[in-house]
Amino acid sequence: MNRSEIRLLQEVRGYPAVTITLPTHRVAPENRQDPIRIRNLVTQAANRLLEEFTKREMEPLLDRLDRLTESVDLRHSLDGLVLFANRDFARFFRLPFSLRERVVVDETFFTRDLVFAMNRTPRYWALALCEKPTRLFEGTRESLIEVKEGGFPIVYEGPHGEEPLPRGFGVKKSDYENERHRQFFRKIDAAFKPFQADDPLPLALVGVERHLAYFHEVTNHRSSILAAVTGSHDKTSAHELGKLVWSSMREAFAARRREVLSELEKAAGERKLVSTVGEAWRLANEGRGRLLLVEEGFSYPARVDKTGMHLDPAEDFASPGVVDDAVDEIVETVLGKQGEVVFVDDGRLAEHGRIALILRY
Repeated sequence: MNRSEIRLLQEVRGYPAVTITLPTHRVAPENRQDPIRIRNLVTQAANRLLEEFTKREMEPLLDRLDRLTESVDLRHSLDGLVLFANRDFARFFRLPFSLRERVVVDETFFTRDLVFAMNRTPRYWALALCEKPTRLFEGTRESLIEVKEGGFPIVYEGPHGEEPLPRGFGVKKSDYENERHRQFFRKIDAAFKPFQADDPLPLALVGVERHLAYFHEVTNHRSSILAAVTGSHDKTSAHELGKLVWSSMREAFAARRREVLSELEKAAGERKLVSTVGEAWRLANEGRGRLLLVEEGFSYPARVDKTGMHLDPAEDFASPGVVDDAVDEIVETVLGKQGEVVFVDDGRLAEHGRIALILRY
C-alpha cells in the first residue's frame, strides 16, 4: 500500500463502508491464531451491519466480505492486514507493520491507523540495478516487496543483452556500449519518476559499481538517494536483499536525523523556522515547508476553522468535525508539496512543541 492507494480509498463514499484491521504473524506458532482472529472480526462486522439492516439488504456486502476473507492466504502474512468492503468494492492489503484489531462501519473507509503507521515507519524505495533485470522494491525496514507494474522489472536489450554490437570501420564499440547503458539507466530513472512523485521516499540503490556509476550520471533523483549496497545481487531473494539494504538504510536514517537537528539550529538563526503544530499547519498549507521534523509519538486531534488555516485542540478525535490527527495531515501536506519529513525521538523537540518546520523562504 502506498499514499496514492490510500488517497483512492479516502475518496470512496457511501454507507456502510466496512474496514477491518488486525495484526498478523509471519511464522508459527504465533500465526496459528490469525485465521480465528480474522473470522471473529468478520463476524463482528456482520453482526453490526445486521443491527441496522435486514439480512437481505446486506447479503451482497456480506457475500463480498466472505469472498474477500477466503482470498486471503494467511500462509504469506506480513505484520498487519486490512480489509475494505462495501456494496461495490472489496480489497485487502498485507502490511509490513502491525495494526490494532478494529472493526469500523462508517460512511468512509477508516484509514487513520494506516496513515499513522505508514508515516511513522521507516519506508523507502530500493532499486536493484541489473541488466537482467532491474527490479524496484517498496521497502519497510528489512521487508522488501517487489513492484511489478509501471514497466518494472526492466531488462537491458543493448549490446551483450538482446542486441549485438554494431560492426564496421570506425565504430567505437566501447563508446556505443556506454551510450546504450546510459539510455538503459535513463529509462529506469524515467520509469521510477511516477512512483517517487506519488510517494516521495528516500531511495536505496543496489548494484555493481559500474551500474551505480551509470545511474548516478543520468538520474534526476540524485537528491533522494540515501544509501547504496555495492555488489551483484541479481539473483538475491527479496528476503535476503531486504536485510542488506535495511542495514545500510538504518545507518543512513540515523545519520539524517543527526543532520537535520543541526539544520534546525541553522534555520532558527536564519529565521526560517516555525514551531508548534498550529504554525506548522498554516505554513505547510502555504507550501513553504522544506523540512518537517516531528517527534515519533506526537499526535494532535484538532478542529480546523472556516479558513482552513488555523487549529484548535480537540479532546476526542472521534467527535464530529475533528481532524483525527493534524500531525499526519501536516506530514501529508509537506510531502505532497515536495518537502521532506524526518521523525526524531520523543523529547528531542520539546522546546518547539514537539514539531518544527524549516521553511523554504
